[in-house]
Amino acid sequence: MAAHRKPRQRPFGAQAGRRAATLALAGAATATAFEGPAHADPRLTPAQVKDQVDRLHREAEAATEKYNGAKEKADAARARLDALRDEAARRTEHLNAARDVLGATAAAQYRAGGLSPVFQLVLSSDPDRYLRGAALAQRIGDRQADALATLRGRAAGIDRLRREADGHVRELRAHEAELNRQKAAVRNRLAAAEKLLARLTAAERAAHEAAATRARATDRTGGVLAAWAPGGPQAPAGRAARAVSYAYGAIGKPYLWGATGPSGYDCSGLVQAAWRAAGVSLPRTTYSQINAGQRVARSQLAPGDLVFFYPGVSHVGIYVGGGRMVHAPRTGSTVRIASIDEMPWAGATRVG
Repeated sequence: MAAHRKPRQRPFGAQAGRRAATLALAGAATATAFEGPAHADPRLTPAQVKDQVDRLHREAEAATEKYNGAKEKADAARARLDALRDEAARRTEHLNAARDVLGATAAAQYRAGGLSPVFQLVLSSDPDRYLRGAALAQRIGDRQADALATLRGRAAGIDRLRREADGHVRELRAHEAELNRQKAAVRNRLAAAEKLLARLTAAERAAHEAAATRARATDRTGGVLAAWAPGGPQAPAGRAARAVSYAYGAIGKPYLWGATGPSGYDCSGLVQAAWRAAGVSLPRTTYSQINAGQRVARSQLAPGDLVFFYPGVSHVGIYVGGGRMVHAPRTGSTVRIASIDEMPWAGATRVG
């Protein structure tokens, strides 16, 4: 009987070996892809970091204006909701008081109504007096019926108010959700900008900060002198003068997104606060402020005009003459004087 033997293992042929090697390399590449890049991202130059940081700050400012718009709508919805709830509470209080009066009258009649009207007439010592009283009772009954109908109408009105309030609750929640989305968008972009700056060396970051400090110093000294002077050819008058004066008074205060002063501002918050000091109420956001007055050409600018930038109208400043404006640039900066040529032009509006 022949012994059982295991089949002889054949070595890989040339083609099979190449196939195995290819699979091994593919597996190694897949493992590397899941574990992360084999090499670190190419190091950005300081100029590239600056460009990306500037882009992130522009996106953060656009999100800030959307945040401001959502907050304005949420505040309005909350105010309407509070007003509806207050009105419903007042009407409910009046309704309850009227119900108490009607209930007391009904209880008194119930206690006095032991005999039927026929027997009361027969047993009355003064039938004429009774009939006069019965006619009076009928009139009282008619008034009570009217009062009851009024109560029903008031109750229906309160129900309508409550349904309307429920609608505003849903509206408020939607605006608050949008508010939170834009708040997260702002924070994410600012965090990304900080992460990029952290990739600079200590020397590069120091140079970056020094350049920003020099820009702030120029804008707070020479920049002011290069703009208008009281009594000069472009000196503003009336409300525009008060708005420009307020803007100058804010120079050096920090940019705070979502803020309208007095300790800090975002771009549209500064404009709104300055013109509020001049007695003019402006909308909260850049894309609403651009439609708040009369559009003016760039060649016709006068101090106090609102100047807007970027295609999405995401930035605004107050023109002060000499081709310059006061504005709140971005997070990490302060209110300053700047040239209106620094950013892509979007339009201008004259208010007041």
